Amino acid sequence: MIAVSSRHTMSPQEYLAWEAAQPTKYEYLNGAAYAMTGGTLPHNDIAVNLVTLLRNHLRGTGCKVRMADAKVAVSQVGPFFYPDIVVSCDERDRRALDMIRYPCLIVEVLSPSTEGFDRGEKFRQYRRLPSLTEYVLVSAEQMMIEIFRLNAQGKWELTPYSIDAAMDTETKIAPTDLRVQLTSVDYEGAIAQIYEDVELSQ
Repeated sequence: MIAVSSRHTMSPQEYLAWEAAQPTKYEYLNGAAYAMTGGTLPHNDIAVNLVTLLRNHLRGTGCKVRMADAKVAVSQVGPFFYPDIVVSCDERDRRALDMIRYPCLIVEVLSPSTEGFDRGEKFRQYRRLPSLTEYVLVSAEQMMIEIFRLNAQGKWELTPYSIDAAMDTETKIAPTDLRVQLTSVDYEGAIAQIYEDVELSQ
């Protein structure tokens, strides 16, 4: 999550060398470094649930799921971000030691302080990644997931999953029956599993 800028402009090389010596993780955008702050317990619980589900699903496939300590490089010169969850099926990323360069799926769990950035500038930068085909925003306040998918025409399409929307339909889908699809990793599962044991604020 973005917090306070380091207040001076750095080149990508200066940022990478400087951040490696810091006790706190920093994201890097437009020459500035931004400290990452801690998330809420619901934020953490959602991320743990989703990582567990994806890890079990992807075991033996050659794809690898990583959590918030995994840095993603949009290009050789940045920006550099720490998404909540990132999945790559590229062999080069399996052997990587410092950062992910070829993700197919990125997940951000939304927080009030970072939601605008995650929806706006961060998503705009992530779209520069040729390997990325799915971007997921997960609410930590209600059972709602928004999935942006790259279609065959190269356009990003939104597919929302919401308990409230499901209950408004004529089929009256129960929360336990609403299923979420992640086509980039061929995953399908109940939204209730992603929010299992999560205390929502609303």
